[in-house]
Amino acid sequence: MPLPTLNPPEPVHHPIDLANPRSAGLVLIVDDVPDNLAVLHDALDAAGYTVLVATDGSSALQRAAQADPDIVLLDAVMPGIDGFEVARRLKAGPETAHIPIIFMTGLTDTEHVLAAFEAGGVDYVTKPIRAPEVLARMAAHMLAARQARQARNALDAYGHATIAVRLQGGQARLVWQTPLARRWLPAYFDTLPDQVPAALLAWLQQAEQGREVRPLSTAGVIGGSARQLVATLQGKTVDEDWLVVLREVSDAATVEATMLAFGLTLRESEVLYWVAKGKTNRDIGDILGSSPATVKKHLERVYEKLGVETRTAAASVAMQRVRELAPM
Repeated sequence: MPLPTLNPPEPVHHPIDLANPRSAGLVLIVDDVPDNLAVLHDALDAAGYTVLVATDGSSALQRAAQADPDIVLLDAVMPGIDGFEVARRLKAGPETAHIPIIFMTGLTDTEHVLAAFEAGGVDYVTKPIRAPEVLARMAAHMLAARQARQARNALDAYGHATIAVRLQGGQARLVWQTPLARRWLPAYFDTLPDQVPAALLAWLQQAEQGREVRPLSTAGVIGGSARQLVATLQGKTVDEDWLVVLREVSDAATVEATMLAFGLTLRESEVLYWVAKGKTNRDIGDILGSSPATVKKHLERVYEKLGVETRTAAASVAMQRVRELAPM
């Protein structure tokens, strides 16, 4: 029996109500054939899904980035940006890489099936589309994707952010990152969102070469207090991406401990803390809101109280004291 010919539904017919949770999920259908869109839209709508549609690759990428669908049903062959390229771009973006993609194709040759998986698809269905089959495959892949996201976001809830990094030819890209990691990386490494910081790249390259790497830490002033971001390597995922867990450590306790141990004022202890982190007087002045000259005066008093004559010696004494207070 031939499929009915209907006009493709517009997304505005089913706007996303952010105040009410979706019962089944949000699906983005991408196909340049109106008949395919109409049939799938009706079947998904009847099953309780909220549906968005796109008729070309460019609008598909835009809607995926804006709406964060739970799954994408993607036509493989379209004019302009085809489905394979759409999938590659979605998987290349940290904010959309987690979205499972099911290809819809009339091409069943092995090379086209392999191309679909290589582009990032988790499954494919052949045309003509059979709605019950699509619904069954969607349910399985959406469940797996949601469980993975819940596991990642659980780390955020306990103050441990997570990223997955793929190394390719001396370059690195974030395959995915949790929301907390997206906030922390630019704040601590002074880098753009969705970019792998140079220090993190060099650290991962050492691991890639088979070297043993210790946790990587970087200091910063977040919310007006001295803190550290510590990156711990968890190994590789099944996709050969490096999995890194990030945790934030407040150094207020360290500053207080050195203040009490050496009889320093709070500001002197803060100066010593940043000296131990390798910061210059100008850097410390910028961090603490003081002039380099003021920092120098504080540092001179620190030298006197610690019984040392150089910043290197002061840093060494401070670090030794911290190790005694918090042995590894």
